[in-house]
Amino acid sequence: MSAQKNHLKQVAQLNFAIICISTSGVWGRYISLEPEQIIFYRALLSLVFVYLVCRVNNQSLKLAKGKDTYTVFWCGLCFGIHWVTYFYALSLSSVAIGMLAIYTYPVITSFLEPLLLKTSFEKSHLVLGVLVITGVYFLVPDIDFSNSQFVAVCLGIISAFFYAIRNIMIKPKVARYNGSVLMMYQLLVISILMAPLLYFTNYDKLYTALPGIVFLALITTTLGHTLLLKSFKYFSATTASIMSSVQPIYGIIMGMLFLGEFPAWHTLIGGALILTAVGIENIRTFKASSSKR
Repeated sequence: MSAQKNHLKQVAQLNFAIICISTSGVWGRYISLEPEQIIFYRALLSLVFVYLVCRVNNQSLKLAKGKDTYTVFWCGLCFGIHWVTYFYALSLSSVAIGMLAIYTYPVITSFLEPLLLKTSFEKSHLVLGVLVITGVYFLVPDIDFSNSQFVAVCLGIISAFFYAIRNIMIKPKVARYNGSVLMMYQLLVISILMAPLLYFTNYDKLYTALPGIVFLALITTTLGHTLLLKSFKYFSATTASIMSSVQPIYGIIMGMLFLGEFPAWHTLIGGALILTAVGIENIRTFKASSSKR
């Protein structure tokens, strides 16, 4: 397979992963449980699904003792915080606001990745990051903590920070371990740390919410996030982050179709800026891949 065709395949796989992950916004708004309970049961079910995927594919589940185990633990903790804060952002706003808010993470990633992984800083990422954060700015016309929309965006930024840290920390491990195995251990960390929530669950509500949680676990998490992790073999964390910024666009469309949530004009402007950044980054990475043939 030529370098160009292989690059197209990897871009297609990354975008399919993004579509799967984009369903989280609709389910986060639809499921009538507290965000931390949604995340606990999502992680627990996903752990089962990902474990089965690993066994079917005969993946080794061993991690090297010491630093790798330590890193995966912190990745799981950061991933859990990212999920909970993101779902709280969704509960306080809309699919559009919640999903666009966390897309400050490409900006955070572009600053942190060169520092933590000792890679070169690309000025183009800074420019694209400015586009993304300008788009998010349009989401919050009023800076007021009594405004639930503003609080939702703040939670989205917190979620973005922990997501960026997790992505950067896990990237060096993707070359050494299978993405599904790494995902499984992160889900295990989340499940163990959030296990006390079993004592506070309203099981009547859980029963009605179960179909949505199963979808979140199987499609959004098991399929979507595992494919996203695999993409780190072919793209830097910053590049994957900026390309993934199309996720809110998919989510907004799903929110319109399934929840009847139509974003305001300033939200559409923010989304347009993010989509512009995604298009530029896709073209840039394609040209870079073609030049290496």
